[in-house]
Amino acid sequence: MQRRSFLASGAASAAALAAPGVFAQGAAKLTPLKFTLDFRINGQTAPFFLAESKGYYKDEGLDVTIDTGAGSVASITRIASGVYQLGLGDISSLVEFNAQNPGTPVVQAVYQYYNRAPFVIIGRKDRGVTGDFKSLQGKKVAAAAVESTRRAWPMVARKQGMKPDAFQWQTTDFSARDNVMVRGDVDAATYFHDSAVSLFARMKSDELAVLKYSDAGVNLYGNAILASSNLIAQNPKAVAAFLRATNRAIVETFANPAPSIAAMRQREPILDPKVELDRWSITAQYVGAADTRAHGLGDIRKLTLEQQVDEVAEVFGLKTRPSADAIFNSSMLPARSERSIKA
Repeated sequence: MQRRSFLASGAASAAALAAPGVFAQGAAKLTPLKFTLDFRINGQTAPFFLAESKGYYKDEGLDVTIDTGAGSVASITRIASGVYQLGLGDISSLVEFNAQNPGTPVVQAVYQYYNRAPFVIIGRKDRGVTGDFKSLQGKKVAAAAVESTRRAWPMVARKQGMKPDAFQWQTTDFSARDNVMVRGDVDAATYFHDSAVSLFARMKSDELAVLKYSDAGVNLYGNAILASSNLIAQNPKAVAAFLRATNRAIVETFANPAPSIAAMRQREPILDPKVELDRWSITAQYVGAADTRAHGLGDIRKLTLEQQVDEVAEVFGLKTRPSADAIFNSSMLPARSERSIKA
């Protein structure tokens, strides 16, 4: 996120750029797009695989490659480098990235996936962690070296009247987080709430305290679909087409998640469909948060984003504050009528 990386090239071919739509003029050639997830393939991002398996991307003239990610922060640098044109990445991290790379943004959010960030710290009750964030004082908390839940902690500390170093971080790989919790090597760990399904399968719910950042008064947008500014400038119709296809699948997943889970398992057949349905049920609470009833999926309230920019700038001591318009570009969203949750 802190690296000064810039896009190397555009994403679409010259023929596609000259065409009035996503297709090349007079041909049925698909526009290739590379999309990076924020993490592994699982129920959190099942709608993207529904769009792929049902041919929604191809219907829009796109040939979309979906790859696993290395974290919601890493997605930003992947897109900024030009290796990917689209991806899922954290909005707060995008604010910081754009502040550290002033001028015309090289990456923008174009569809807000998590209407509220699913950031939580989950603690073991037998280690004295309760429903109060202050119970974390003096504890050992596992987190990956660079991940958005850990990065956002100072915002919670500020709201709770705590010091940012109130507890000790224990840097732990994502894949080992459940193990250190179950063994009791740490007292708590950071999670995306929906990522904690694997932990819930190994420890009883009454043994754990789930501390939601949103309950601490920290109203943050979470991971959004991000696009390179080159792609937005050179082929906005391709971005709009990707969003239409993805939004269509998200709406269908709210109505009936089973087909999306089945599509996701075509890529990862080892995954347990029940576990992934449980994961999606948590994801849905954050994707379809209260705001979406007013403005539909994928959109934001500008004032809320402005407040988030101010919060990030103050907590991280940013020298510049990107405008909300520089962070989020709503011009390619599907029509409001298409973004209503019908479940």
